Amino acid sequence: MKRRPFLFGLGAAALAPAAWFATRELRVEAREDSGAAPVIGRLQKSDEEWKALLSPAAYAVLFEEATERAGSSPLNAEKRPGTFVCAACYLPLFNASHKYESGTGWPSFFTHLPGVMGTKRDWALVLPRTEYHCARCGGHQGHVFDDGPEPTGQRWCNNGVALQFVPEGSALPELRA
Repeated sequence: MKRRPFLFGLGAAALAPAAWFATRELRVEAREDSGAAPVIGRLQKSDEEWKALLSPAAYAVLFEEATERAGSSPLNAEKRPGTFVCAACYLPLFNASHKYESGTGWPSFFTHLPGVMGTKRDWALVLPRTEYHCARCGGHQGHVFDDGPEPTGQRWCNNGVALQFVPEGSALPELRA
């Protein structure tokens, strides 16, 4: 056995957890095409407060970064005009006109509303992915991939339980305090 490649491999393996923890910080996205991103105050609640407000499934996805089973969300079939809001804090995240059928089993969008998402690297499946969260409450929404339709080429793949749909003409829920 050659010592140098072996030692290099051990060193890389030892540094991997440090790289993972270094990328866990949520970074609020400032998109070039959005102009000045709105200032969104960060909403802080305890785990107990969130658990009292959300279903167990929604809490698991939003604050424990779980993933709902593919095809389980009624929002997959939602085709009406309207707005998709964060299920935790009610911040508007997506316009229904940005939704498309990706065939993945999760609600998918080719873009989101400006200044409402935070992103971070996710190494849970070994290869890095970009995870996105609500910029207001930090609730985990899903992952963004570069295999979506034009005009962005992106697929914002969302957990349906992390969203609520508000039909056009209905009042948006008041943001949670």
